[in-house]
Amino acid sequence: MRAITQKTFGGPEVLELVDDAPKPAPGPTQVLIRVKATSVNPVELFVRSGAFPLLGEPPFVLGWDVSGVVEQVDPGVHRFKVGDEVYGMPYFPAAAGANAEYVVAPARQLARKPAGISHEEAAALPLVGLTAWHALVEIARVRPGQRVLIHGAGGGLGHVAVQVAKHLGAEVVGTASAAKHDFLRGLGADQLVDYRTQDYTEVLRDAPVDVVLETLGDGNAERSFGVLRQGGVLVTAVERLSTTLPELAKRSGVRFAAVGVEPDSAGLEALGELVEAGRLRVHLQQVFPLDRLAEAHEVLAAGGVQGKLAITV
Repeated sequence: MRAITQKTFGGPEVLELVDDAPKPAPGPTQVLIRVKATSVNPVELFVRSGAFPLLGEPPFVLGWDVSGVVEQVDPGVHRFKVGDEVYGMPYFPAAAGANAEYVVAPARQLARKPAGISHEEAAALPLVGLTAWHALVEIARVRPGQRVLIHGAGGGLGHVAVQVAKHLGAEVVGTASAAKHDFLRGLGADQLVDYRTQDYTEVLRDAPVDVVLETLGDGNAERSFGVLRQGGVLVTAVERLSTTLPELAKRSGVRFAAVGVEPDSAGLEALGELVEAGRLRVHLQQVFPLDRLAEAHEVLAAGGVQGKLAITV
């Protein structure tokens, strides 16, 4: 089968298309998926470069997000049958190898692809969607009427988190460049701060928030304690291993939590229901063919992506 592999750590140029990668076979509890689309997430750039050697030493095939069609089913699997359209992010943080024509995955780490959207849109949702769901629904337990601040609101995780927070009944504040403000208003954002020209700590000084979802790093978590109400919660997707933020949160009278995404069929099903109800949509800035995956990595690394980048396989 075709796949994108890498033999060494490095820049996008280390990503190599091969035509003779071994086609996987499903084992117990697994299905074989003919991949229709995948997507690119920031974690893959760090793994590819060696900055975050999550998969050990190369060679390996990157990619977790997947949408496709079930081609083979282990006899013990009853959730799906051959021909079903499914999506998910199997095995994360272990290797899934989604940048390929076929992947195998445990059936209970997948869900049926939401109806009415493309495989590219479906493939762009699992990792960012489950991160937003875990952060806002399960960790922060957002309630109607609360104010939620989402940093990087126009990006892959951010634009999905805006919609999940609105679904939960929150008033949503987002930081994003001015060029993305109309887009975010269309997704339901109530207040937007242009991080290039405004200081959100000043803007929100007299209008604090109940929840912060921090997606950027660069000291934003520490600064965000100043805009949280007493008893509020800051959830970070990037500074998960910080040893100083928990103590700072305690002194500020707020709760600190790190979100670590994992495969979750129930979460995928909940996200799919929102998509089918018209309450959640995935915005694709650009779709690349598999043989241009390196270019997609370059675009994501350059920053400023609105929504997600998808890969057609």
